[in-house]
Amino acid sequence: MAKLDYDGPILEIDKLSISFFTRLREIPAVMDFSAAVMPGEALGLVGESGCGKSTVALGVMQDLGKNGRIVGGSIKFKGRDLGEMSDEELRDIRGSEIAMIYQEPMASLNPAMKIGRQLMEVPMIHAGMNEKDAHERALQVVTDVKLPDPKRILNAYPHQLSGGQQQRIVIAMALMSEPSLLILDEPTTALDVTVEAAVVELVKDLGKKYGTSMLFISHNLGLVLETCDRICVMYSGEAVERGSIEDVFDEMQHPYTQALFRSIPLPGADKNARPLIAIPGNFPLPHERPDGCNFGPRCDYFEAGRCDQGVIPMENVPGNDRHHTRCLRYQEIDWNAPLELADVKQKGEIGKVVLKMDKLKKYYQVAANAMFGGGETKVVKANEELSFEARESETLAIVGESGCGKSTFAKVLMGLETATEGEILLDNQNIGNVPIEERTTKNVADVQMVFQNPFDTLNPSMTVGRQIIRALEIFKVGNNEAERKQRMLELLDLVKLPREFATRMPRQLSGGQKQRVGIARAFAGDARIVVADEPVSALDVSVQAAVTDLLMEIQREQKTTLLFISHDLSIVRYLSDRVMVMYLGHVVELGSTDQVFAPPYHPYTEALLSAVPIADTSVKKKHIVLEGDIPSAMNPPPGCPFQTRCRWKSEVPGGLCEKEVPPQRTMADGHQIKCHLSDEKLDEMEPVIEVGVAAE
Repeated sequence: MAKLDYDGPILEIDKLSISFFTRLREIPAVMDFSAAVMPGEALGLVGESGCGKSTVALGVMQDLGKNGRIVGGSIKFKGRDLGEMSDEELRDIRGSEIAMIYQEPMASLNPAMKIGRQLMEVPMIHAGMNEKDAHERALQVVTDVKLPDPKRILNAYPHQLSGGQQQRIVIAMALMSEPSLLILDEPTTALDVTVEAAVVELVKDLGKKYGTSMLFISHNLGLVLETCDRICVMYSGEAVERGSIEDVFDEMQHPYTQALFRSIPLPGADKNARPLIAIPGNFPLPHERPDGCNFGPRCDYFEAGRCDQGVIPMENVPGNDRHHTRCLRYQEIDWNAPLELADVKQKGEIGKVVLKMDKLKKYYQVAANAMFGGGETKVVKANEELSFEARESETLAIVGESGCGKSTFAKVLMGLETATEGEILLDNQNIGNVPIEERTTKNVADVQMVFQNPFDTLNPSMTVGRQIIRALEIFKVGNNEAERKQRMLELLDLVKLPREFATRMPRQLSGGQKQRVGIARAFAGDARIVVADEPVSALDVSVQAAVTDLLMEIQREQKTTLLFISHDLSIVRYLSDRVMVMYLGHVVELGSTDQVFAPPYHPYTEALLSAVPIADTSVKKKHIVLEGDIPSAMNPPPGCPFQTRCRWKSEVPGGLCEKEVPPQRTMADGHQIKCHLSDEKLDEMEPVIEVGVAAE
């Protein structure tokens, strides 16, 4: 089918309703949803999980499975109704005219087939291209998505590539037939921030180069700000606001959009003076939606007898024909009213040193030929000389890309691994070489962990209450069952879960609720040090605020030391007192939050700050995209571990960066940086993030 030059909307969704049918009932997933994507335009679709974003995308692909059906409205592609096309016509369009990129790159790649072959299949099947031309096209696209050594990549299998490279291949595959519409479903959630920044940059450039229109699904408002022209905010199956990025970010007209922005840590938020405001209540289940406005029960501006009646239509915002909102009261609300400050929290006094690491090293021996064993062994240096102190009531954030050694260090601290060299002192007692099975009950209870994925850490066949009581038994808390039950109920109060949740099974809980149970369990033995390993990255934005706030509150009450492992620098800036930046096993920078977030930076910290998407149109950011992937810990580069990706390397004379590991230097007020740059050069660094300067 020849691609027509088409000047109307590429995609036009009009009053679309999609339901899923179970034996018991019809479950409406999307209701009365309208949106249009013009040629060359990128539309961001934003909302919490379960709001229907991906269902809309699957509706466009006409791929709703056997239970899903479009029950109202239409989806037109270049003016033709997709619902009226035959299977054959749809097959022609899918992949050639409309392509989709999923969240998990490996779901789209065949593990047993070389990359080149998989890419060549697309134009050979859809456009009848011959093998030689298809190979040339594949080489061209792999070069376009900025992969190193394209010929080698075409000859590789998917498992030989890193996550970021796999995602680029999936993007390349989608672009092989130059589609008119590209649907991206959370394409960067599984990637590191620096890789995400490069992939986002790539998607923007390719959109311009090929003139592709995009539907970008995400829950990250900062990412949508950086990639899209227009935005549509969804809540519980409905579009609640849509307009240009500037309209929605700067002149929002829906309470849900406002509540979303208040729950994300923008520069300037402060856990004590300006805490985040979590959205009260929970997301309604599809078959339990309220009458009237779906957001009504959680809305600050709800008016009984008005907001809970009938169907609430999408209305045009006066003076702007492309800005719409689904709110009856939007003209009565003072959108510029100052925030009613939540209680200003008193910061807990930072106390004595509880934990001290001194020159900790952790090396692994790995067979060089891991598949068949045998052969020589290689040493993987996961942690190189980590030294730091953490105090009572302090939050120390540990930041870096995957593979930098954050989790290895957490495992050694927990006793799941033992240190190769150096010491870990807990109250001046060395526990670095004591595996967990030899630690005292008190030591185990003192150091607890909250994991990234709440779904993997709960026993699916045990009630919530029983799981917490089990932890209390292990930590020898309480003299009998009755005391433990009482303590379990108090722990549910502590994490703000209703006491009746004690009898619920994990499957009856949402992600945020499961994470709270994980936190309750970690604090069961009055933990003094809690290692939180990306504890909110699997949760929705609005839930993130509530869980972060909860951790802070417990910390204030219990004087806990929190080690917060994360790659999300906006949350780190909001939460932490001190920050430790790691790269390939080394601590490259360590200082208070203010020191690390203001120049002089380590060149790696500078790049990390530039990579974080910020959902604020008044923030101006320096643009630094790191070239290349993180080197392997099995084969680190000589000299400074960061030298292969550093943009400042040429400023250091004599090729020193490639020969020697830089010394740890202490700048003003205990701020440490591991870098060869001279003091003069470091002083010349400019801020990466400037607040209040309108972006150009």
